[in-house]
Amino acid sequence: MFRRVQEPALVGERLTLSAFTQLSGTLSGYRFVKLVVDRETGLIHFMDSRENLFHVRYIAAHILHMPPDELERRLDEINFEVYHRVDRRFCLGILALHDHRFFSLETVEADTMTAEMLQYFYDEVHANVDQSVPILLKPANHLQESHVANIPKDVLPRILSHELFSTNSFVPLNPGTAEGRLRVFRTEQEYEENQLAWHDIIVMAKVPDDIPRLTGVVNAEHTTPLSHTNVLASGWGIPNAIQLQALDTLAHLDGRWVRYTVDPGATGIGVEPIERPDTREPSWLATRVTMDEPDLDDDKIANLQDLRWRDSTRYGTKAANLGELNEVARNGSTRWLGFYRIPRPPRENLLPYLEQLLGTPDLDRGARNLFRDHIRIPRGIALPFSLHQRFLEASPRLQQAIGKLKLALELDAPQTDAQCVELQHLIRTAKFPDALLTEIDDAIIKHLSGVSTFVVRSSSNAEDLAGFSAAGIYESVTHVSDARGILGSVKKVWASLVNDRSTRLREQAGISLDDAYMGVIIQEQVPSDRGGVMVTTNPLNRNDFRNVYINVASKVTDVVDGEAQPSQYLFNTVEGGGRTVALGESDVDEATKQQLQRLATAGRLLQSHFSPDYTFGQPVDIEWAADSHHVHLLQLRPYA
Repeated sequence: MFRRVQEPALVGERLTLSAFTQLSGTLSGYRFVKLVVDRETGLIHFMDSRENLFHVRYIAAHILHMPPDELERRLDEINFEVYHRVDRRFCLGILALHDHRFFSLETVEADTMTAEMLQYFYDEVHANVDQSVPILLKPANHLQESHVANIPKDVLPRILSHELFSTNSFVPLNPGTAEGRLRVFRTEQEYEENQLAWHDIIVMAKVPDDIPRLTGVVNAEHTTPLSHTNVLASGWGIPNAIQLQALDTLAHLDGRWVRYTVDPGATGIGVEPIERPDTREPSWLATRVTMDEPDLDDDKIANLQDLRWRDSTRYGTKAANLGELNEVARNGSTRWLGFYRIPRPPRENLLPYLEQLLGTPDLDRGARNLFRDHIRIPRGIALPFSLHQRFLEASPRLQQAIGKLKLALELDAPQTDAQCVELQHLIRTAKFPDALLTEIDDAIIKHLSGVSTFVVRSSSNAEDLAGFSAAGIYESVTHVSDARGILGSVKKVWASLVNDRSTRLREQAGISLDDAYMGVIIQEQVPSDRGGVMVTTNPLNRNDFRNVYINVASKVTDVVDGEAQPSQYLFNTVEGGGRTVALGESDVDEATKQQLQRLATAGRLLQSHFSPDYTFGQPVDIEWAADSHHVHLLQLRPYA
């Protein structure tokens, strides 16, 4: 018999579109309703999802009538019952509506339903939902994708996550509201021919990674949240979203002042014309970035393995973090279990899940084995700030050019391009003092003999700071093979400290040229089959504590420059398993997915080690490259 119970659910009745609207919540632009299929009673419960109630808490309160204290005691047991038992009583899922064209039906991502159970689940829901809108099963993880692969699509209609993502017209990358002047550019040439101001909100197919500091960003085509542009936008705290067709829908507002809103609970961006505000300067001018006092006394070129986090005042944040990575990989960490020691509802105890991921109850030993067997950090050396200073002080012409640039900045000159270009040219063409040449050559011979290909990276004190990520604004040079190339690349890195963009961005953040220093990393460039970026959070849903976001491409630069679309994955660092968010050139094979799962777990351990506090919740951004045997960690920084 069909019956209705009081809120918070519709039980035993067909879900009409009207009822769906009344019960649905919103996430990432989609309306959705959570549901529970009770196999024992044959009833479906369509939950009131506006409050985003957990499935398990609903079942305990409204079906099993279980007191809250009993639920807390038995939570792990009940989670196993509903997500993993083959003969489970309850099937849990989410029904989402897409542009009023179709529903997608998916389980919770940790669910291990078999092919037969997925078919049963789909059939039951399909029979109890308004038949005017098609329903497509959306496998929630790679395991489910493999289960349904052999079922004909006319028997089990479905859509994969990456197929759905590619058609999603709205992706909120960074929530927020801002007021500014809308600038719509259809081509790179239009963008390059126009000077942008701090109050501009830029709309492009893909916003390039050389943007100045702005008030808002709209990408009219799909892009990865992990490109340099989107990482900068996140660090600046400005609203940023993907909105398909934005070039056309916003063209009539080009040049107008607007209020721009990115709300994850909405179905698209909000753009409302307004009168020009009276504000004469950006609010972020009042917020200055704080930095540690640099140490210029140490002239020693260091082996990266010998550095620790505190050495950032001499060698830069990037080099210090690589040294700290080496220490963790060799000797473990007393902090690396921190994330899993914190209760994260509805999971009150995450340590048993880490035990499953590591395959042993001895968690410290399991973590050490993970890094010993699967993780590598390329060899390298670090040049301290003091070497850069010695190089600059050896040339009177360089000192004169530096003085001209400082004067222009002090006078707040509207254009400093000419001074920056002149100074960069002088740095790149200046003669290396013989003593510096010998020191660098000796250090490479001592620590990097046998390396055939190098990468030369920046490591400034003015990057990877709270409020100033500096992603992509300094130089790195790859595929360097000889001494002449290394010395030229070192000078290119030094010169990037005074390019016009980095100089302006630092000035806006309150970092003067006098306070900015550049160290250099000379590192072995490891052969790899693929590379990418991982952040130990879900940038599309910051409340998601389970997943880390991994981008994969043929090389790291394909991810960070935003030109190519990488393959994008979420990997669960609690229950395990992954799902494909977006496909680039192609999907990866099963062995690579297992490798990425290990990388995700290692990333979560590193998040704990590098956490600035004891909540262990600050995500990290890791660039990596991999071959068939190991993942090589190339750099690590905080993720805004």
